[in-house]
Amino acid sequence: MAVSKLSTATKRLLLGRPFRSDKLGHTLLPKRIALPVFASDAMSSVAYAPEEIFLVLSVAGISAYAYTPWIGLAVAAVMAVVVASYRQNVHAYPSGGGDYEVATVNLGPNAGLTVGSALLVDYVLTVAVSISSAASNIGSAVPFVAQHKVLFAVAAIVLLTAINLRGIRESGAAFAIPTYAFIAGMALMLLWGFFQIFVLGDDLRAESSGFELEAEDSHLYGIAFAFLIARAFSSGCAALTGVEAISNGVPAFQKPKSRNAATTLLLLGSIAIVLLMGIIILAQKIGIVYAHSPAEQLIGAPAGYHQKTLIAQIAETVFGGFPIGFYFIAIVTALILVLAANTAFNGFPVLGSILAQDRYLPRQLHTRGDRLAFSNGILFLSGAAIAFVVLFGAEVTKLIQLYIVGVFVSFVLSQTGMIRHWTRHLKTENDPAQRRRMHRSRVINSIGLAMTGAVLIIVLITKFAAGAWIAIVAMVAIFVVMKMIRKHYDSVARELEEQEWDGVLPSRTHSIVLVSKLHMPTMRALAYARATRPDTLEAITVNVDEPDTRALVRQWEKSDIAVPLKVIESPYREITKPVLDYVRRVRKDSPRDVVTVFIPEYVVGHWWEQILHNQSALRLKSRLLFQPGVMVTSVPWQLNSSEKAKTLNIEYTAGASRRGYEPDDK
Repeated sequence: MAVSKLSTATKRLLLGRPFRSDKLGHTLLPKRIALPVFASDAMSSVAYAPEEIFLVLSVAGISAYAYTPWIGLAVAAVMAVVVASYRQNVHAYPSGGGDYEVATVNLGPNAGLTVGSALLVDYVLTVAVSISSAASNIGSAVPFVAQHKVLFAVAAIVLLTAINLRGIRESGAAFAIPTYAFIAGMALMLLWGFFQIFVLGDDLRAESSGFELEAEDSHLYGIAFAFLIARAFSSGCAALTGVEAISNGVPAFQKPKSRNAATTLLLLGSIAIVLLMGIIILAQKIGIVYAHSPAEQLIGAPAGYHQKTLIAQIAETVFGGFPIGFYFIAIVTALILVLAANTAFNGFPVLGSILAQDRYLPRQLHTRGDRLAFSNGILFLSGAAIAFVVLFGAEVTKLIQLYIVGVFVSFVLSQTGMIRHWTRHLKTENDPAQRRRMHRSRVINSIGLAMTGAVLIIVLITKFAAGAWIAIVAMVAIFVVMKMIRKHYDSVARELEEQEWDGVLPSRTHSIVLVSKLHMPTMRALAYARATRPDTLEAITVNVDEPDTRALVRQWEKSDIAVPLKVIESPYREITKPVLDYVRRVRKDSPRDVVTVFIPEYVVGHWWEQILHNQSALRLKSRLLFQPGVMVTSVPWQLNSSEKAKTLNIEYTAGASRRGYEPDDK
């Protein structure tokens, strides 16, 4: 079929040739590729986490900026503890379940499901926040993007989806260069900036350093000011998102999986902490003034002033007189923010597959696609992220209020589970060296629990009214839906297992052939029905048009067909209901009989032909399937337009690789 060939060719062009299931080992990642695949989210968050700290503190005026280094140190301390804690996780649970597995095994199914729902929401928001931040950063250099952020964000998500559908290794290779370019660019910018300030003694000043900041409330004291600091800290903790992705993606690493994952996690934390602190300190040194509402708060700004992002202002100042440096930083920052969403594109489908395997999500999410990626999970994630981007206008400040709640819920439950894990194993372990290692790991996880628990409380207090409640409602909704899905699957399993097959065959078979006209499809259906050797065989037609029905009866009587034809009256010109009523009467008269309904159908070669044919047959089949003791058999008749379908090779059909076919198979 032309449409099928076109769609298949397009799919192969976008996604490439399918992979056999036994090629899965070739998609495993070395550390140099795993770092950009799994760590891009945590590293790229330094592009917007410092910015959010400055934004929150701007409420109290420029003087409040003095607290930015201390808030940055607090965030860095939490990140260091979380990284150390998750290094214990990847060694203890290398199967890829991550926080979900840790919570389920040690705290029970409900705790695991809470973690699962929290992470699913957080992965969606990771994509939405990262892409929206990328739009803002590119908008600092390209005004068109700033005016069409939603359009840019949606297009970026679609592109990212297509790349990930090609497979995890290919997407990792594609993302490696931009990620390493971002790390190198940021390191160069920070080193050159600090060199100019501390070695050359240059007085670097940002474009906004000469502006005054009209504080929304400059008289904050006591509890109110502490609340502001706590809110700035909770916004800065966005830098911790993505740390948990490696624990969910351990199976994607090359062997030794746990050791490679732990090493990658250490690299992730070290790089992110250095970049975070460097940006915060350098931004303060060059006097950046960053306002929540530039038009209202910035005094001294020229008319029509467009506030650039924090990173863009630093780059413009550090590389003054060298515009290539500024544009390079703007480009790689935007790229890393777009690619940061790739952490979610790798974490969400894997977690969805695990939840589907445990019967909490539809089984389709457990199946790998032609390129051995979890295609359905990738598509679901992209659709949800696009919805958030459109709903919140791709505004980072709005989206970030919903952010990080889910990840800290998973942090807390994961660390609690790990403490129970080590406690349980200490009861049976006698080797002194192993016991010392377990005691050390339990102490690390205990510190992690204390710190992440405190951050979660701060996040809930400071962000709940600002939008975090939306994320919480989404988590609760997903939790309830997953419980319902599991209940359904369990109910179906019980129903199928509890009923024993008695082996009793039906006493008789009553076959019915549906007839609309006496033509070749009808003749084939009658021949096939006879071949099944039923005890009773009859043909029925529904009288929806009197002249046509009479003509059919006369033609039937003149033919040599030995099968009787019954005419079912339909005063309201319906087809489905009269047939259903007749089948029910047959079943009522002979309850032990099996009724088989043969329906002639056209096989067409074009999608638009399907609209013109088989509609009555589809309606009948959908209703007859619900009738107990009734079998429905379609008897196909291939029209000339379907001839091209015979030339289609099996390797080009969707999902062929999952059925074991390869392009060379004949």
